[in-house]
Amino acid sequence: MADERAVPLVAVIGVSGSGKSTVGRALARELAVPYAEGDDFHPESNVAKMRAGTPLTDQDRMPWLHAVGGWLADHAAEGGVVACSALRRGYRDLLAAAAPGVFFVHLHGSAELIGARMAERHGHFMPSSLLRSQLDTLEALQHDEQGAVVPVDGTPQDTAALAVAVVRAHLSPDAARQPPIGL
Repeated sequence: MADERAVPLVAVIGVSGSGKSTVGRALARELAVPYAEGDDFHPESNVAKMRAGTPLTDQDRMPWLHAVGGWLADHAAEGGVVACSALRRGYRDLLAAAAPGVFFVHLHGSAELIGARMAERHGHFMPSSLLRSQLDTLEALQHDEQGAVVPVDGTPQDTAALAVAVVRAHLSPDAARQPPIGL
């Protein structure tokens, strides 16, 4: 019987500006699996709220989370990487229920670092004024969740390399004997 972890199914999570899209694309390329941008699953009403500087409610997020979970479930056999915030444990539980093999790569950095990165990017609908609300919403990965914390204080290439390493370690046949990965 094949090891169910032989196929990478990954959600790259974290607050806006942490590098989810950049790292997610690099991770998918390195693992040779499809990539999906979580922002593309938001209904226009969510994008309009965020663009206006209004944080989303749990009710706003539910259709988006179900769509992301559906994408993960649809890619469980072939593997895939999706970038999405999944800031709360309940959101990650919803994704894991849709796609039980999903592995969470939580990109983590200081508010100052991420705020500076958000201030430098152009053309994204998420204003840096919403960073505080995202940090307040963020719930750390728990020991019983499949995932690892990856620091973002290096270059995007450094962060992507760390993400690839933790996913490959998770996929390893002896991963169960390895200690948890994180900060």
